[in-house]
Formats: sequence, C-alpha cells, structure tokens
Amino acid sequence: MATKILLLEDDKLFNETLQDFLEEEGFVLDCVLDPYSALDLTYENRYDIYLFDVNLPYENGFELLEKLRKSGDMTPTIFLTSRNDKASLTEGFTKGGDEYITKPVDLDELLLRMLAILRRQVRTQMIQIGNYQFDSVSKTLYEKDVPMELSQKGAELLLVLLEGQGKVVPTHQIKERLWSSAEEASDGALRVYVTQLKKYFPTQIHNIRGVGYQMSRNA
Repeated sequence: MATKILLLEDDKLFNETLQDFLEEEGFVLDCVLDPYSALDLTYENRYDIYLFDVNLPYENGFELLEKLRKSGDMTPTIFLTSRNDKASLTEGFTKGGDEYITKPVDLDELLLRMLAILRRQVRTQMIQIGNYQFDSVSKTLYEKDVPMELSQKGAELLLVLLEGQGKVVPTHQIKERLWSSAEEASDGALRVYVTQLKKYFPTQIHNIRGVGYQMSRNA
C-alpha cells in the first residue's frame, strides 16, 4: 500500500511543486491550502505523514498540530517553514512535531527525512507483546481489553523500544523522543519510566550499560 501524505501549504506554487515531486517518488497526496481543510481531512482519512507549513491563514501549523495531538492523533509531522529562530524551533517540537525543515526546502533532504520517519514507524496499530496488547496510535497498553496504568512518557518509551525491533535503542535517541528541547532530560527520569515498563515486562527490557535499552516482544 502506498504511503499517504497530507500536505498543508498555502503557497499554491510551492504546494504544486511538492505534490509533483512526491507523487513522482510514489507517494499518494491530499493537498490543501488552509488548516480548516486539513483538519477536515484528518477526520476522514488516515495518513502516514503530515507535512505542515507554519505561517497559515486562520491559525498556524503549530496550533493545528497541537489540536490534533490533544485529540490523540499521533501521525508523524514535518514542519516546513520560513521561521528559523530557536523559539519557533522549540515551539514546533513542543507542540508534537517530529521534524522541522526551514525554507527554501531541499527536496532531496525532505525525502530522506520522510523515509527515516517511515522506517521507524510501527506499521501495525495493535501490537501483541506477550500477554499484553499495545495500541501504538492511542499509546495505551491493554491486558485482555483492560487498560493498564502507564504514564504518557512510559507509553512513548514503550513505542520507541518497539520501533527498535529488538535492536538496542541508544539512550540519546530515547531522550530526544521523550523530551522536547524545552524540557530537561535525565538518566534518573529515564530509569523511572523503564521501571514502569518492567512492571509489565520484567524479562523483556534490557539495559545495555553505557549504550541504551533493548526490548524483546517475547517473554
């Protein structure tokens, strides 16, 4: 199945340029010029990646993504923007963005970043881990359809480890996913979330000292 992208860019010419380039690369796109149209499409369709401009009519791309994240939509998102100040970069990641590319956009770089995101995505929504099931979209852990107690960062950590597909995930990479640049990450805090997960997966999570963490889906 082809990768489906929602492109939100109010510059019509740039919108068409991106559409032509990405369709030639084999992607399927829905392209809109304003955030309200984008929001409507997110209710009607499921996408693999969002590409959002930031400076838009009515509301900016940061505000739109914040609204989607609060509704439980965790679709990976790349911001494409002329803003290159540190405050905007911080806001983009704080609101839930996965990548931030400043204009003028290098199309080959954009493609590489999109492919990197797709490689680390968990492609199945419900993931079986021993006696548990993990919903990778809502980030909820279940045992026999009963939701388990797990913090937001604990659930994010579980997703990161599962995306590693049995390989060691470096500590610095985990911290980048769990904490925004505006937050302070620490090894102690990370160990707290690892301990949360080990309550449910005592034999499946391993600390590779000085490197990172590894998780097996089998007991």
